[in-house]
Amino acid sequence: MSDIRDDLEKTVDRICESHCSKAVFMASESGTWPQALWQALDEVGLPQACLSEDQGGSGLSFEDALFVLRRTAFHAAPVPLAETFIATRLLAAAGMHVPSGVLSVSVAHAQDRLQLTGTLQAPTLSGHAHRVPWGLSCDHLMVVAERDGESYLVQVDRAHLSTTQHETVKNLAGEPRVQFEFDHTPVQACAALPGAAERLRGEGALMRSVQMAGALQRALAYSLQYANERVQFGRPIGKFQAVQHMLAVLAGHVAATAAAVDAAIETSVQSPDPFAVAVAKSRAGEAAGKGAEIAHQVHGAMGFTREHNLHHLTRRLWAWRDEFGNETHWQTRIGEMALKQGADQLWPFLSRL
Repeated sequence: MSDIRDDLEKTVDRICESHCSKAVFMASESGTWPQALWQALDEVGLPQACLSEDQGGSGLSFEDALFVLRRTAFHAAPVPLAETFIATRLLAAAGMHVPSGVLSVSVAHAQDRLQLTGTLQAPTLSGHAHRVPWGLSCDHLMVVAERDGESYLVQVDRAHLSTTQHETVKNLAGEPRVQFEFDHTPVQACAALPGAAERLRGEGALMRSVQMAGALQRALAYSLQYANERVQFGRPIGKFQAVQHMLAVLAGHVAATAAAVDAAIETSVQSPDPFAVAVAKSRAGEAAGKGAEIAHQVHGAMGFTREHNLHHLTRRLWAWRDEFGNETHWQTRIGEMALKQGADQLWPFLSRL
């Protein structure tokens, strides 16, 4: 690990160990915004990690910025850092100003129907946005809307979000997901962004893959620790071959996910690489299901209690695997891309990662 990665890991670990207590998780799931946690991240510039220094960022590389995201997911930090990263990347791609504060995005839900209405001098937004992460906790929301056959990235600020008709639900992890009904809602800013919906889905799939890689790593760490500490029949359960086999399978899923995610990050510095992101999201989604199952098996009854921290990770894995396209969606995309290559180019296409 490089010196900067080592420093970033220590910084994230210190912040999360101080501000990700059981009380914070419980309060967050009850609807309380974890202000102290977000403020601690913001004080060291981590929400701006995807911005260049010219844009007010910390000057981290894209790879280092996503290392930060992976480490916050390792701690299951209940804040929209991934959504802030996605919004930042979309705003930069559209040539728009990146505002300060907490940012969020829509999740490109299949039922979303958003139209940019009014004039371009005084634009408004109409339509539905489903399951927006942290929709009422963010300072600025970025959505994709259509106007005269063109795609636009649209920014709506907190003042207008709070007065818009909405309904708040929760995902499996207890994180807020808001359904908005926009009716000529004033827009703070907008800009044309060709292929905006696809760009949003790709950015989101990449970020969720990174988060799942981090959560899986922590689930493995918890499982190894528990297997070495839990004594049954006079010896740690980690000494039993059946448990060792399960741990080996879990470690394989963690390693394969990390490799796929690293490849996607490397090829997606400027914009999401469609093939690499599809591989990463589908592989991470598969690992999330099987990995969470194994982690709970190793922990036995203890792993199903709220007292143990495992559920903070596994519930997020189950929720994240479905957002921005589940593994079936992305595996279908891989098949479609492979078919377009033709027989002669199929192997070079599949092996380029």
